[in-house]
Amino acid sequence: MADKKVLFKIKRQASPSAEPVWEEFELNWHPGMNVISSLMEIAANPQTKDGKTTAPVTYDSNCLEEVCGSCAMLINGRARMACSALIDKLEQPIRIEPLSKFPVVRDLAVDRSVLFENLKAVKAWVPVDGTYDLGSGPRQSMQNQEMTYPLSRCISCCCCMEVCPQFNEDTGFVGAAAISQVRLFNAHPTGAALKQDRLAALMGDGGIQECGYAQNCVEICPKDIPLTQSISQVAGDVMKQAITDLFRK
Repeated sequence: MADKKVLFKIKRQASPSAEPVWEEFELNWHPGMNVISSLMEIAANPQTKDGKTTAPVTYDSNCLEEVCGSCAMLINGRARMACSALIDKLEQPIRIEPLSKFPVVRDLAVDRSVLFENLKAVKAWVPVDGTYDLGSGPRQSMQNQEMTYPLSRCISCCCCMEVCPQFNEDTGFVGAAAISQVRLFNAHPTGAALKQDRLAALMGDGGIQECGYAQNCVEICPKDIPLTQSISQVAGDVMKQAITDLFRK
C-alpha cells in the first residue's frame, strides 16, 4: 500500500486579524498515522498538494498521548484530540480547523485562556499554607476517592466548551469544566474551606444558571468525565447556598 495517499484540508490563518484560507496537503499513508504525526510530517516538508512551498502549520501539542489537552482542534467538524485521532478511522479528505469559540492565534493554535480565568474565578485549588510542614493530610473515604478521581482527569482541552451552545460571548458561561472542578475541590476535606466562595462565584453572570443542560459536554469529553452529574450536583449546592445566604441577611 505504498502508493496510498492521505489528503488533508487545513484552515490557515496567519494572524488573529488575517482572513482564513484553506490549503491542501497530501501525504503517503503509513500504519499508525494520526493527525499530530501528520502535522509533523507537513512541518518537516511544508508543501501543498500542488507543490507550492508554504509556512509550516502552527498548532499546539505536547504529550502526544491524550494527557495534556493542548492539541484539541476540529477534525472533520468534531472537537477532539489530534494525538488520538487515527487517520485510518477518519473520512477523507480530512478537514482540520481551529476550535471555533476561541480567538485564533495562528492557524490551529487558539487562545484558551478564558478557561484558566474561569478556574481562577471559582478558586479551583486546595488552599494550603506551604510555609511549614502540615504533616499528613486528612484521610478520605474510598467512596469519596472513587467519586472524585474521574473529576481529576480533566485535561483542560476545552472540548466541552467548544460544543456547548451556552458558551458564547452573550452569556459568558463558565462552562462544564470549571463547574466540575468546583465539585472536585468542594469534595476535598481541605478544599471545602473555600466552598462558599466557589458556589458564590457561580451565582453571578455566566454562572451555573446559564447551563441549558444540552449534555453535549459529557458526550464529547475525551476523558469520560461525568460532567452532567457535576452540573446537577453543583446546581443543587448553589441553590442551597443562595437560600442560606438569603436567611443570613
